[in-house]
Amino acid sequence: MADLISVAEAWARLAANAPPMRTERVSLVESAGRILAEDLRARVTQPPFAASAMDGYAVRFADMAPGARLTVIGESPAGAAFDGRVGPGEAVRIFTGGVVPPGADHVIIQEDVARDGGDIEVTAKQDAPANIRTAGIDFSEGDVVLEAGTELIGARLALAAAANVAELEVARAPVVAIITSGDELVEPGTEPGPGQIVSSTGYGLAALIVAWGGRARMLGTAGDTVASVHERLDMAPDADLIVPLGGASVGDRDVMREAFSARGFNLFFEKIAVRPGKPTWFGQGSTNTGGDARVLGLPGNPASALVCAHLFVKPLLWSATGRPMETAMRRLPARLAQDISGNGPRETFLRARAEAGEDGTLRVTPFPRQDSSLLTPFAAANCLLRLAPDAGPARAGAACEALLLESGL
Repeated sequence: MADLISVAEAWARLAANAPPMRTERVSLVESAGRILAEDLRARVTQPPFAASAMDGYAVRFADMAPGARLTVIGESPAGAAFDGRVGPGEAVRIFTGGVVPPGADHVIIQEDVARDGGDIEVTAKQDAPANIRTAGIDFSEGDVVLEAGTELIGARLALAAAANVAELEVARAPVVAIITSGDELVEPGTEPGPGQIVSSTGYGLAALIVAWGGRARMLGTAGDTVASVHERLDMAPDADLIVPLGGASVGDRDVMREAFSARGFNLFFEKIAVRPGKPTWFGQGSTNTGGDARVLGLPGNPASALVCAHLFVKPLLWSATGRPMETAMRRLPARLAQDISGNGPRETFLRARAEAGEDGTLRVTPFPRQDSSLLTPFAAANCLLRLAPDAGPARAGAACEALLLESGL
């Protein structure tokens, strides 16, 4: 009989045997949300010249006595530099982003002057040279502006573009093939026959995979035979990770592990002391084209599969996309919002709702219905309440640990 390992040991074996991060070069738009695979060096200096930070006049600060009059000798709008030099008693009309002409060391804002034909008069005291962005104040050519391992979001992508880089080397989104199993399953939109149910878990799992940086590929439902599983497996020659759903219990029709073993996949573990999700299993082998793939088998019941996806699939994808595996789950200290009963010998994760109390403390309420076949509690959950093995009963207000499923808290 296969050993029943702890959740901590399962995470350790996942970390030791995670799929390697592979990289690809993509456009800036395609790199959004991806992880940078190499240090990014600027190809230009930003700004490449001394630029005005305000609309006004480029002048010599030495000429800035209140009441002084200066002659306007030209303009320097953004994108069209003034071809000349600012001398004593002279000014150049300048706009935000315009090149500060040689000789000028100050931009006086337009509100601090009075324009009189071709002249300006200084109407406000100027304390120090200001309103000029010096060349390279943001970064210089050759500077590392983003380090490998950076998630490419928001201002970081703007920084990459400003560095004059059009393509980035990023972690490739791993291909995750999903195989559902069971003669009783039918696709959504069809009429279930006697004893049949609508296949649902794979669609929720696919959405999670995309959110976690992978490319989900639905391979459909395999029947309860080894040959049927092999037919589905042949459809995923380029998969980095294969996730079979169900077929891993001890019944005569549970053939999933047998089918993968027959293809030469070696298993790193076959059962975890976790509730829900005891039949979760993990291995490695070759696809029909010789590609190296991992397989992480999840239970067939929807809640069990989705809990274990958060616990075990997400860390694998985090690693394969260049993120530290240990950051895959957001664990936060919290307090129980109600009394709970004691736990059995398996580490347990209850679907729950976490909300900030009046004192700011996170308070967790587990849902009363925790059957592994139920999806409605999971759809309302925003966290998993972790119960240690053999933990005793706990009263409302007791310390607990919540694994957040969303970032809204």
